Parts: sequence; C-alpha cells; structure tokens
Amino acid sequence: MTVTILENCLIFDGVNEELIEGSVVVEDNRIREVTDRKVKMDVADSIDCHQGFLMPGLIDAHFHATIVTFNIAKLDSMPPSLVAQHAGHILRGALHRGFTTVRDAGGADIGLSMALQQGLIEGPRMFFSGKAITQTGGHGDMRPADQISPCGCAYNGALTVVADGIDEMRKTVREELRKGAHQIKIFVSGGVVSPSDPIWMAQFSSEEISAAVAEAATRRTYVMAHCHTDDRARICVELGVRTIEHGTEIQPDTAALIADSNSYVVPTLSVIKVIADHGKDLGLPPVSLDKVRGLFQTARESVSCCDSAGVKLGFGTDLLGEYHSFQNDEFVHRAELQNNIDVLRSATSTNAAILQQSGELGCIRENALADMILLAGNPLDDINLLTRPDENIHLIMRDGTLVKNTL
Repeated sequence: MTVTILENCLIFDGVNEELIEGSVVVEDNRIREVTDRKVKMDVADSIDCHQGFLMPGLIDAHFHATIVTFNIAKLDSMPPSLVAQHAGHILRGALHRGFTTVRDAGGADIGLSMALQQGLIEGPRMFFSGKAITQTGGHGDMRPADQISPCGCAYNGALTVVADGIDEMRKTVREELRKGAHQIKIFVSGGVVSPSDPIWMAQFSSEEISAAVAEAATRRTYVMAHCHTDDRARICVELGVRTIEHGTEIQPDTAALIADSNSYVVPTLSVIKVIADHGKDLGLPPVSLDKVRGLFQTARESVSCCDSAGVKLGFGTDLLGEYHSFQNDEFVHRAELQNNIDVLRSATSTNAAILQQSGELGCIRENALADMILLAGNPLDDINLLTRPDENIHLIMRDGTLVKNTL
C-alpha cells in the first residue's frame, strides 16, 4: 500500500465554488480522505502544496489521439504503426497539459487503450469510440468526389466507417462495441474538413439514429453525435443521443429543449478558431475555408445561448496534429462567454457525468480515483493560468501516481 498526503492546499472539488483549505490523503490510486485538518501518518509521503490550487484532473471530452494531420484523408495511407507513434506523443502532451482523461471521438482503438493501461506509453486514461460511423457522402466519408470505386465498396477508413440503412447501422455499432468501444460516435450533419458535404446537410435518418442509440443501450452506453445545425441538434435530443458535439448553430428554442433533457452539448471552439486563423497554412481546400468563415462567431453565440438556457455544457477541443498544443486555449474561449467556475465544472464534474463516471472522475472526494492537478494560482480568478501548464501546473497525479511534481 502506498499513501501520499497532499497538504496545505486550496481544494476545488469539481463542483463547489467554495474552496476547502486542507489536505487530501491518497491510498494507492484512490482518494481516501479530504479534510480541513493536518494529517499525520507514519507510513505516508507528505507533499506541502504551499497553498496551491488543487483540483480534479482535467477531462477533454472531444479529443483525437490518432488524427495526426488536418489532411485527414492522408491518414488512410499512413502505416498504423506510425500513427500509433504519433498518438503516443499526442497523448503524453495532453497529460502534461493537465488532462488526466480524454474521450477519443473517433480513430483510437483497443490497442492504444491497452498500451496506456499497461504503461507502454504515457498519457491520460482514455475512453475511445473506435471508428466513427458515417453515411455514404457524409462528414466521415473522406473520399473526394472524383474518386470512383470500381467495386462499389463502401468507405472504411482509418478513422471512420460507412453504414447505410438501419441494418448496417445496427451491425456497425455492434462491431465497434465488440471491439471494445466505450461509446459510439456518429455524424448527423456536415462538417468543415470533409470534401463533399455542406455543413447544413442532414445525415442519417431518424430510424438509423434510433438504431444506433438502441444498440448502444444494450451495452449500457450511449451515442455522441457530430452535429453543427440547430434542427439536427433537436432531433438528437428527441431520439436519445447523449452528447451533441460542436453544436455551433443552436437557437434558444432548441437550447431550452436540450436543457430539459438528459442530453449534453460539447462545444469545441478551439478547433474552429485554429482553422479560421491557420486554414491556409494547414493546406485546407477552398471548400473547407468557405465552410469555416463566420463559424467561430456563430459557435460563440450558440455557447452563450446554451449557457443562458441552462444546458449542461461539456468541454472539448477537437484539435488535430501539432495543434493539440492549443488545447488549453479552450478555457480562455469559454471564459469569454461563461463564468470561470462553470468552465472548470465543464472540464471536470460535467465531463465526468458525460462519461458515466460521476464520483469516480472529475471530482476530489472520498473513494474517487486519484486524478488531480495543482496550480500555482487560482483559475477561478484568472483562468489564463491554465494556458501556461509548464509554468503553472506544479503537480499532476494520474491514478494515484505522480506524473509531475516540481514542488
């Protein structure tokens, strides 16, 4: 048994704005006690946190470990072993930015998950979706319009797989769950980087979406849906989709509907900002640059609309390749639209609820998993602290193990 005491810290439990001044006792990989008194144990290693801000490890609920370039179609011709090496680098970077958990939104598989679990690579705990599911010509179908398949075969790429019709949807969901997927990802609207579908395009019928939701429920899990448009967000809620990813065009009436449901919205402002600012440098085609024009402001308005309506907002980034280094900028984008406390809740306790891990992750409480970070200052006062993790995150603990400790 290994016991570590983090003492003399200001503790944000993931929910309450009122901080606890005290200590946290960690036994192996679990939090055993949170107290406002000084703890003395002969068998423990004590760390003086010098009144630092101790909070749950961050959770990114829309992450892509294996999308190593914005030229997504290129991934289909990359050796999987090379992609895995890139993924290891990306995951390590996320952990050292304070993200102790990520939900991969398409591409990661059980092999990468096992490598993390076995300590072969360093990174956050990961909840993966396997291959995301798209319809022919949908956002996940990365074939250019001039590519003709002689055999008429459906697309099955490195990140996504095509399913058309109710039966194919059921079979494909079952296959991803068989391969260990923690949740299912589908595309229900168009997107920016795909070659053949406008953002406003409705994708998958209600019957196909319902089939995915029903099959996920057989494994006591859920569906996350790439969705930009207001009308498709409404349909997602009506059909029982758990998380609406991006949600860039949600209007007040739909926001009110979502707020009264069991669904969540996971905005991803960072990736939109990156594409808007760096799209030409990324080599994105004119069609993608046209799609993203004005989208960042629309997405900001959607977040404000959802926040005003009381929608449960998660925290995601959706960044790709080398631009994962912008991951912590999401805090600043969100804090321009919400209170700092609500942004921190999104990245901790709310995301844990999305992952069906309330009480295990995203919190500092007895019996929770010991995932925590210690900041030099208080992000409730200055959330910009999180954008400089090398400077301001003094301690990172994942699963009870110290990943970083500069105290």
